[in-house]
Amino acid sequence: MSKRLITGNEAVVEAAIVSRCGFYAGYPITPQNELIRQMAEKMREEKRIFIQAESELAAINMVFGAAATGMRAMTTSSSPGISLMQEGISYLCGCQLPAVIVNVMRGGPGLGNIAPSQADYFQATKGGGHGDYNLIVLAPSTVQEVFDLTCLAFDLADKYCNPVVILMDAFLGQMAEAVEIKKIKIKNYKKEWALTGAKARTPNVIRSLFLKEGGLEKHNLELQKKFKKMKKEVRFESINCKNAEVLFVAYGISFRIAKEAAPLLKEDIKAGVFRPITLWPFPYKELEELASGKKAIFVFELACEQLAEDVRLAVKNIPIYTYGRLGGGVFSEEELANFVKERLNEAKI
Repeated sequence: MSKRLITGNEAVVEAAIVSRCGFYAGYPITPQNELIRQMAEKMREEKRIFIQAESELAAINMVFGAAATGMRAMTTSSSPGISLMQEGISYLCGCQLPAVIVNVMRGGPGLGNIAPSQADYFQATKGGGHGDYNLIVLAPSTVQEVFDLTCLAFDLADKYCNPVVILMDAFLGQMAEAVEIKKIKIKNYKKEWALTGAKARTPNVIRSLFLKEGGLEKHNLELQKKFKKMKKEVRFESINCKNAEVLFVAYGISFRIAKEAAPLLKEDIKAGVFRPITLWPFPYKELEELASGKKAIFVFELACEQLAEDVRLAVKNIPIYTYGRLGGGVFSEEELANFVKERLNEAKI
């Protein structure tokens, strides 16, 4: 085990190496270009496969091909690039293939800018491609968690034969923090479905095309059974929530800012902070229980009421106030504290 000062982008690379990622394909885009550069170096050193694809479309389909052989495969990109991958992600889900996909979010819509954003929440959690499917979505808030959750992502992808998304923003990709690079125990899930040659055995078939009447519905129902099992992977963090009068809900970099805003209000009101670590499956039940009896919920995100939608699904009969910054803008602790004070005064709480 070693401790090093590295960025979030570099933490993804270190996690991929210790997780025995065997194949990487990606296309350069800011703010995760350093990730691709270092991945090229590390994969070559480890005698593994790195491909700088000609496009994001090509990258995700190369990942599909590698995953179909049973190899641990991943790709990384930023918001517009992830948009281009959506068809391929749907194919991965339809064919039940494991893969890790990292989105270092930037401002949008369109080309937008290269500043931090959390506006890809819906795309990741509600399914950005076609058809009925779900992705496990993990949201780190520190560079250490970028490493830890990327390692976890490879395990969950193999466990459920499904793509797993790491959703982080440009801040986490670019900031540097001390990280313990840990050796991990690799769980070797049997991949009897893999396309490894069919000598002396019945050939395996991987497909998502079902033309016979009722065939696709049957396949979808089997997928839904799997997605239901995936819902047990809920993860969250709560700080001072039980004795709080109000709750802050945030994830990623917004959580770090909200956590620092809460003490600024100690003379006015007791604030707890709730963070979903899995954005899908979302911790609806856990948030509902911790929100019980609270005077108000405050949702903070670098987007326009995307996280807030899931909070509203979880919490009923409690006032919910939202504060977001759009297009790469980032709020401060004081900004959040002042917003809370204003809403509390207006509501006479």
